[in-house]
Amino acid sequence: MANLDRWDPEDQGFWESRGKSIARQNLWISIPSLLCGFAVWLYWGILTVQMMNAGYPFSADELFTLTAIAGLSGATLRIPSSFFIRFCGGRNTIFFTTSLLMIPAFFTGVALQNPDTPLWQYQLLALLSGIGGGNFASSMSNISFFFPKNQQGLALGLNAGLGNFGVTTMQVLIPLFMTFGAFGVLGGDPVSLVTSSGTLIGKIPAGSDTWIQNGGFVWLLFLVPLAFASWFGMHNIRTAEVTPDLPNPVSAMLMISAMLLIGLFTAVAGLWLILPEAANGSGWEIPKEIVLVLVINLTVFLLKLLPGAIGKSLTRQYQIFRNHHTWVMSIIYTMTFGSFIGFAAAFPLAIKVIFGFQHIMVDGVMTHNTPNPAGPSALMYAWMAPFIGALIRPVGGWIADKWGGALVTQLCALVMVLSSLGAAYYMYLAYQSATPQEFFWPFFILFLVLFAATGIGNGSTFRTIAMVFPKEQAGPVLGWTSAVAAYGAFYIPKVFGEQIKATTPEVALIGFAIFYAVCMVLNWFFYLRKNGQFYNP
Repeated sequence: MANLDRWDPEDQGFWESRGKSIARQNLWISIPSLLCGFAVWLYWGILTVQMMNAGYPFSADELFTLTAIAGLSGATLRIPSSFFIRFCGGRNTIFFTTSLLMIPAFFTGVALQNPDTPLWQYQLLALLSGIGGGNFASSMSNISFFFPKNQQGLALGLNAGLGNFGVTTMQVLIPLFMTFGAFGVLGGDPVSLVTSSGTLIGKIPAGSDTWIQNGGFVWLLFLVPLAFASWFGMHNIRTAEVTPDLPNPVSAMLMISAMLLIGLFTAVAGLWLILPEAANGSGWEIPKEIVLVLVINLTVFLLKLLPGAIGKSLTRQYQIFRNHHTWVMSIIYTMTFGSFIGFAAAFPLAIKVIFGFQHIMVDGVMTHNTPNPAGPSALMYAWMAPFIGALIRPVGGWIADKWGGALVTQLCALVMVLSSLGAAYYMYLAYQSATPQEFFWPFFILFLVLFAATGIGNGSTFRTIAMVFPKEQAGPVLGWTSAVAAYGAFYIPKVFGEQIKATTPEVALIGFAIFYAVCMVLNWFFYLRKNGQFYNP
């Protein structure tokens, strides 16, 4: 049966006789669905590198804009996505949101077949790929209902941790699939590389063919069977605690569509305020920080206007905003997960722009557009950083259980400050050099350290939230902080793009280091002072 009218995982007899197998079945369909969501959300970090390698007519700043658009959209869509399970059911939600990912995946492949595809089409597809980022909120909410409390930690850890591996999976899989015509005549013709590219297994010289469109099409190989699996293998829990008024599937999909459209509308409004006129924006270029606050508040306000239980539920959740620890933990969690997801989106293109070109003086002016044949391939190395960050996340929770969450977070913040400043130093040297590859390895190693610190800190902040907030607030706070932190996928690529346009990319990392130092002060003041309200929770 697709709909479960009785669900009581805390009843040991029910769990052993029936519940365990159903819960595990839903989990093992949820994990690859979430993995594909992360992959489609963040694949612009790899696609834009290959677009530059193939000579597509866009500047580095415009390409960074695509990753930023996907980041803003995905983070904003986490806000409405947190309500999908409560009002629409788990099976209905996972099936529909997974199926929606086929739209950006397919049309991205179509757009990439033609190097003359205009920027606005890529921007629209980047906006739609944000659906994959929003899926995190609904996926985690769904799995939390299937397992008893004493097993939720492992289940949610597997769902989130393996789902995050979508970033690494994408960064390894896409470069490999771009090396051959995997889809025959249906996949279209290749384009030639202007500069060298690479994969996990080696470099590909300039002049070689690349099927860049496969970076979109390849996800259909997974999304189509996953849509069938979620429809025929997952369940809606139709109980008072989960989805008391379960609508029919068509009504559920219409409700999800309405809430997604609100998030997409507010994201588009924010992007229009931020982007320059040349990039299809207003040209006002209002500061990013102000726009993010406007987008979040407008999204919540418009959702509250929806009739029925959604507006009432939001009113109840507003109680978390009266607790100042909600705001403190939002900032600290942004330092960890926001940095992880933002750097994962920006890192490949940053390697390409900084180390893939020679930075030389021409008529007394420093230029940055001469290809560097000795430069490292971003597609060979970029995957390692998010792989380490995702793999080490459980370690952060384990250490925090022994040492305390705030202490581990403080140590991670210190490492992030030092590694950011070190990477900024080598980035500066590289961007002033005709042989930037000389500075690649210290830069790369420092970034691996930075990613490891974000992963450990992500685990330790979960521990702090669980200890600081009462049970009835911990869940909404986790949902809220995960949505806010996901804006790192917008903010970090946008800052990198702006600073590279200004020819000072190192300033981006210096700014992030200052932010991490501020987080250290907040973490110490609220959670590491022995006379504070909470000490090392």
